[in-house]
Amino acid sequence: MSKNTKHDLGSSQQVTDFVTVAGEFCIFVENVPRFNKKDFLDKLRKLLPLLYLKASLLPKVEPFFDDGNEKFVTEQDWENIHEQIKTKLGYHDEYPDIYDPLTHEQVEESIASISDNMADIYQDLKNFVSLYNIGNEEMMNDALWECTMNFEEYWGQRLVSALKAIHMVYFSGDDLSDEDNPGDNSTDNDIDTGSWIISKRQRDLRKEN
Repeated sequence: MSKNTKHDLGSSQQVTDFVTVAGEFCIFVENVPRFNKKDFLDKLRKLLPLLYLKASLLPKVEPFFDDGNEKFVTEQDWENIHEQIKTKLGYHDEYPDIYDPLTHEQVEESIASISDNMADIYQDLKNFVSLYNIGNEEMMNDALWECTMNFEEYWGQRLVSALKAIHMVYFSGDDLSDEDNPGDNSTDNDIDTGSWIISKRQRDLRKEN
């Protein structure tokens, strides 16, 4: 049994940072329609590397319980996130890939999807944040254990794969306007991104320069 308890995890800066960034990611993808395509890709290409970094710094724990953790994201929730992102990206959603995250092997080139990857990452992170925020020390521990395991075995690779595709699209020179569905930017103020870690880092860099 791990010696990490609620007190230990709650006072860990690495865990606190990851919980914060994971929550920011979930809020962001839950509000996809509020962004135009270019802004969506821009924020995503900045948030994903930070998410990967914070997940990489998490402490190792062992589960308290043998049973699986409670799940909060339903199949319909996954579908909603997937369809919103797919609709937002249009023909920029799909990209060629040659890596199978399930077998950890290189395979013949296939077509992957940014919306598939983001919905899968959302599912794991939303389940983690929801369980962690209950505040029970054993649940917090097991939520962290499962999320870390899934990061190492599954969604970490999906994040890296999607980030490469997002980078290529963003700097491709393609027209990233989405005139049919430009996003309701007037509601962006409903999402307080000023306190987000990526926003704070950008302000600090501007001050240094």
